[in-house]
Amino acid sequence: MIRRFGDTPRKGVTYGQRSGVYAILMRRGQMLATWQGAPHFELQLPGGGIDPGEHPLTALHREVYEETGWRIASPRRLGAFRRFTWMPEYERHAMKVCTVYLARPVLPLGPPTEPKHTAVWLDPADAVRMLANDGDADMLARVLHLA
Repeated sequence: MIRRFGDTPRKGVTYGQRSGVYAILMRRGQMLATWQGAPHFELQLPGGGIDPGEHPLTALHREVYEETGWRIASPRRLGAFRRFTWMPEYERHAMKVCTVYLARPVLPLGPPTEPKHTAVWLDPADAVRMLANDGDADMLARVLHLA
């Protein structure tokens, strides 16, 4: 059973499964995250959905680049969690299965290519409190040995 974070699924609502990959990116004592400006304003681990037929690691590299502008190396799977949510960009409810990796940001190639995203560096302990998603925060706290 994969641990659930966030809202309890609502009765009578159909949730389609949406698998995604996300990265905890540490460098020189700082963490690289993404600030999303729309459809809601929040600090997130970089990452997102796996496209049909796409390998999860390919999706991880693509999503991190799109949301931060950085290339990454040495991804290592940490674990997974699920959350039930409304996805306004797709106008549907989803059970998101979120797989989180620890990786190294190695090369900045430019600004994020994903609209409304900004790459931000911050203290990892601060990020635990600031991340919008409790599952992301739990995974980061485990990496930092705070959980």
